[in-house]
Amino acid sequence: MSLIVGQMAPQLSGVPTLPCGAGQEPAYFPIQVIRDGVGPMPSLDSVLLWQNEANAMNDGTGQNVAAARRTLSIRLQGGTIESAEFDARMLLGAVLGLDLTGMIASANRLLTADESMRLEGFARRRLAGEPVARILGVKEFWGLPLKLSPATLVPRPDTETVVELALEMLRAAPHPNQRLRIADIGTGSGAILLALLSELPDADGVGTDISEAALQTAHGNAADLGLGGRAGFVACDHASALSGRFDLIVSNPPYIRSADIAGLSTEVREHDPKAALDGGADGLDAYRALIRQAAKLLAPGGALVVEVGQDQSGDVEGLMTAAGLIRERPAKADLAGIRRAVAGRKLPP
Repeated sequence: MSLIVGQMAPQLSGVPTLPCGAGQEPAYFPIQVIRDGVGPMPSLDSVLLWQNEANAMNDGTGQNVAAARRTLSIRLQGGTIESAEFDARMLLGAVLGLDLTGMIASANRLLTADESMRLEGFARRRLAGEPVARILGVKEFWGLPLKLSPATLVPRPDTETVVELALEMLRAAPHPNQRLRIADIGTGSGAILLALLSELPDADGVGTDISEAALQTAHGNAADLGLGGRAGFVACDHASALSGRFDLIVSNPPYIRSADIAGLSTEVREHDPKAALDGGADGLDAYRALIRQAAKLLAPGGALVVEVGQDQSGDVEGLMTAAGLIRERPAKADLAGIRRAVAGRKLPP
């Protein structure tokens, strides 16, 4: 049985819809930074200043915004977190409800005891390896703020490459005077689907996921972004519950080899859902299923665009060719130069 949530547009009438509601630790200062020789050696006065600020942070007394930000950044550096300064700014900003400009303007304001306690909780979670996006419960993707849940991946900048290639494929085969139908297989938080709908006002979309909890998250994001009237969500395995024809199908499926899961970073291994990571022995299990299904669902001239892992683009292109899809353009690389998005098009009979 398939569970469907959200308001579907009439153009997606092939898929029925149902309504849906949706004790203190010691103070830290940068001993690790000093020992490893990372950056300039601080003066004794600086170390004592940081120590005093850290003590203030831990007991909730007398620390101003600028000192709190500096102290947290130092603690995170000592915990070998590469993005320490950025993370400190994001976490403190969330506690205070301020952006960077607001924090600079409020640099001398003292934190309240409640604010200090909340920031300390965030600091401990980050030092334990929890990503900032998980701590805050939200991540920006394609300029859109997306809420997260334990059932969803944290959307990553690499995945924006899929959105870029999908838009290129649509522009290469225009659909004048026609509403587009889009499917996002394994939608998670709804990131790819909602990014596309934000760019395509004449499109309607459906996202699938095996996790009902993930679909509830995606449905909430669609509503929050004002896209709920054009997006619907269905619980099923890949595209098995979909019918009708789609002009564009996109997916970021699980593609990590099972044997490689244990070697992932703590941020990913311990905090992203394993079902959204594990692609089987060779990392290609999900592609074998969804490419066959997508080839049958695509309208003539329609396109399939998927995210792939490092060194997987050739294998995935081979699976698309075997399913009758043509390779119209090369795989698109992400900002790191890794071929990250692969596309195939269904030719008219």
